[in-house]
Amino acid sequence: MPIMPDTKNWTWVLDRPCPECGFDATTVAARDVAALVRANAAAWPPVLQRADVAQRPDGSTWSALEYAAHVRDVYRIFLVRLGLMLDEYDPVFPNWDQDETATAEHYNEQDPAAVADELVGAGAALAAAFDAVPDDSWGRPGRRNDGAQFTVASFAVYLAHDPTHHLWDVRAPASDTRA
Repeated sequence: MPIMPDTKNWTWVLDRPCPECGFDATTVAARDVAALVRANAAAWPPVLQRADVAQRPDGSTWSALEYAAHVRDVYRIFLVRLGLMLDEYDPVFPNWDQDETATAEHYNEQDPAAVADELVGAGAALAAAFDAVPDDSWGRPGRRNDGAQFTVASFAVYLAHDPTHHLWDVRAPASDTRA
């Protein structure tokens, strides 16, 4: 059963902390995003080894497998968009419907081990691309098709919230923690 689409405009996370996951973009330097992406990507394989990885916690929330497949695809999409920003002046990003992709690609039926490998690889590629951004290119502009405007720097920090938030989404329930 499909999940209700997320229609929030999450660009507000650039200005204030996320009340759910605690991510605070004002404390993140764009040059640090590559390390954040690598660390986040490395945290997903253990999540994808859980026995209940494909189980949705309720009817309106993705499973850990679906979140991981989404994060993998976020890394891939942001790599393309970063390339556009570095190659073109003020590109408009093609629309990406994450909910349509989740349904069409059957996220919850994908092999968790394959998703783990692909997510780590996509994270490594994106981190390397952020590491390679020339100092004079962090201010280059780009736009989503809804008009949201970014620089390479704000785009990097904006990206950092999404996988951070989704790792928070799949955190182990309190009953699973060991003292």
